[in-house]
Amino acid sequence: MHTVRTPAVAGLFYPADTTELHAQVRHFIGEVEAPDGPSPKAIIAPHAGYVYSGPIAASAYVRLQAVRGTIARVVLLGPSHRVGFRGIAASAMVAFETPLGKIPVDQTAVTRARELPDVGVLEQAHTREHSLEVHLPFLQEVLGEFELVPLVVGEARPSQVGEVLEALWGGPETLVVISTDLSHYLDYQHARQMDQETSRAIETLRFEEIGYEQACGRNPVNGLLWVARRKGLAVETIDLRNSGDTAGSRDQVVGYGAYAFH
Repeated sequence: MHTVRTPAVAGLFYPADTTELHAQVRHFIGEVEAPDGPSPKAIIAPHAGYVYSGPIAASAYVRLQAVRGTIARVVLLGPSHRVGFRGIAASAMVAFETPLGKIPVDQTAVTRARELPDVGVLEQAHTREHSLEVHLPFLQEVLGEFELVPLVVGEARPSQVGEVLEALWGGPETLVVISTDLSHYLDYQHARQMDQETSRAIETLRFEEIGYEQACGRNPVNGLLWVARRKGLAVETIDLRNSGDTAGSRDQVVGYGAYAFH
């Protein structure tokens, strides 16, 4: 029986070669200036191929460099692109692997999550899913050693996702990462308009205004916004671009945003 979740999209969404992957992620991080101020408790970042969304993701991850050695646990939630299901899917794997090495799964936190009514183990939701995987090399480069709580979100209400986040919220040792892209396959101008509206909804914690056409990771995003509203968190838009800005045609683009929660 396999106990390690091996990479599904290495060589597709990001380099499969360890040296090349390390260099690419460090390049993205190095292109962004880290601001002064406290590191975020939670971030939202995109999950497309690195050539498209890597610079936007890096704008969020650079803000975590100051807490390397402090963050011991990353609670990572992303949407399911390949398997339809209700609730939130945990994994029974003991580690998730990338070309940069293995990340141990926080078994205690997974057990705690599984005690909630909307969480169960569904390995099929993790096997080929890229929405979590593409974040792992960034986390490895920026944080070094940490334990992972990987959760794929299916059909779930904001409160259902939010209850899981609250159970795993922890203190300064815990980081929450939400994975989503924004609009899909609109022309450049219409995408910019929709993504700006989505950003305003995120900044003001109005999860009621975010639909599937605005963010493929709507369900995990809205769960975080539900918690952020209850906890009185402040949200900052760090970066907002699309594939027409980074590495693609402007006829049909995919939107990407990076956000920090304090």
